[in-house]
Amino acid sequence: MVRYDLAAITTARSSSSSSSSPATKPTDIDGQLAGAGYRVRSSELRQVAQQLERLENVMGKAPTSDLSELASDSVVHHNPSDLASWVDSLLSELTPLVLESESSSPGLTLPAAVYSDPYNICSSTNMDHWLVGGANTWRDQIPEHQRLPPQQYGQHPLTVVSHVEEDSGIRLVHLLMTCADSVQRGALSLAGFLIEDMRGLITRVSTDCGIGKVAAFFIDALSRRLYQPCTAGAGVGFEHEILYHYFYEASPYLKFAHFTANQAILEAFEGQDCVHVVDFSLMHGLQWPPLIQALALRPGGPPLLTITGVGPASPDGRDLLREVGLKLAELARSVNVRFNFHGVVASRLEDVEPWMLQVSLKEAVAVNSMMQLHRLLGSDPGQSPGIDRVLNMIRDLNPKIVTVVEQEANHNKPGFLDRFTEALYYYSTMFDSLAACQLQPEKALAEMYIQREICNIVCCEGSARVERHEPLAKWRVRLSGAGFKPLYLGSNAFKQASMLLTLFSAEGYCVEEIEGCLTLGWHSRPLISASAWQGVSNRESM
Repeated sequence: MVRYDLAAITTARSSSSSSSSPATKPTDIDGQLAGAGYRVRSSELRQVAQQLERLENVMGKAPTSDLSELASDSVVHHNPSDLASWVDSLLSELTPLVLESESSSPGLTLPAAVYSDPYNICSSTNMDHWLVGGANTWRDQIPEHQRLPPQQYGQHPLTVVSHVEEDSGIRLVHLLMTCADSVQRGALSLAGFLIEDMRGLITRVSTDCGIGKVAAFFIDALSRRLYQPCTAGAGVGFEHEILYHYFYEASPYLKFAHFTANQAILEAFEGQDCVHVVDFSLMHGLQWPPLIQALALRPGGPPLLTITGVGPASPDGRDLLREVGLKLAELARSVNVRFNFHGVVASRLEDVEPWMLQVSLKEAVAVNSMMQLHRLLGSDPGQSPGIDRVLNMIRDLNPKIVTVVEQEANHNKPGFLDRFTEALYYYSTMFDSLAACQLQPEKALAEMYIQREICNIVCCEGSARVERHEPLAKWRVRLSGAGFKPLYLGSNAFKQASMLLTLFSAEGYCVEEIEGCLTLGWHSRPLISASAWQGVSNRESM
């Protein structure tokens, strides 16, 4: 897999597109270059330098006779003062010669089928054809005593990434940023042409992994924004819950969220005989079996547990909330935990009224929000954001704890280009982490779950744009301003989260503790955060 420094690429592109002040434009350098006769800007020098390095590498591989042919009088060269075009033209002339030379070199040779489609050699269909089957394949050219069994070839697919594919991937990132800038400026015709250009370019990279997969989703989202404007919020309904389940299975992110929140709730309920959990998004009740089992083992016996789950109506008229409640009740009965369940049907959290939750004054209450509060940050013109009303409702419940899990991203910026840049970087990292998933069906459907988020962020505006993720620092400010104080997620939560990662064989996932909150990320990039809160009493606020 080719890895690209998307942070550097997108940051540089975003800065050059959005900056307009003289202090940020290197006009002096551009003027000096123009005065010397070079038609290139300083902002393009990094890309030109990369292409020159490529050219040097290609020239080193090209046969001498072919280089002398390019230097003959019969060949027309571009003006070298136009550096970018000149280097690109030489690369386009030399690359086929190098490929031809390498294919005719002695030793192990590529089968002809590979060169017929050099940008799709990672596909499983092609791999099966020329790694396992038939004559004249690579496997047939390997001495028999050195061959792997056929099934092992299938388990270790060969990934070949050409220089052309790498260059195409970098170009895709730049074109995506240019297209997003065109959308922000209202140059929709240009954006349409760029989308068609990217659709042609993406055929040169593998969309099974890496930048090809991410770019394909963002190209689709940009196309939908131009030609099929979004009219409704994403991420509601039964279908969303199914994809949520597969995302849960394919990665540790939701498991981390559930276990971390459960540990905090369990500690908050210590010594309480009557407890009530209000779950703002029940999602098949995946979070609650471990909590029920933990309460069953509590010293002194389990409390009376009530769970109120909020969820959308089923499209086929079934009472899915009740079905989930019955399964949870059966589990609770099997471990001798007294249990009640209430279901609240609502497609939007801001439509929930306090009386629907049936909270009693004698109960110790926990409010649980799994990636739901960010959906309340948008509003229709003339209306206040739903987040204010929901936070006030939570405070009125006087909960012992409020657990909040959110994406560690900033997709609520007012400018489209900034939002697009952040999303491209964030979801590139997310897809890198999903590449470690070994469960292929779950992985594919988990990617559909993420694709819906991308589509909503890129396509929609106004109240239809509900995926308004904000980082932990902003949630601290918002929740503190709404009358909540942070609760420290103890060492037990950190230990459980760290133990959870041992279930995933891939290295790269990391848990960090930040001022009493926990984050889970991929390498150095946090992708999801968990925090706990409690309402400030009137005496404390004075």
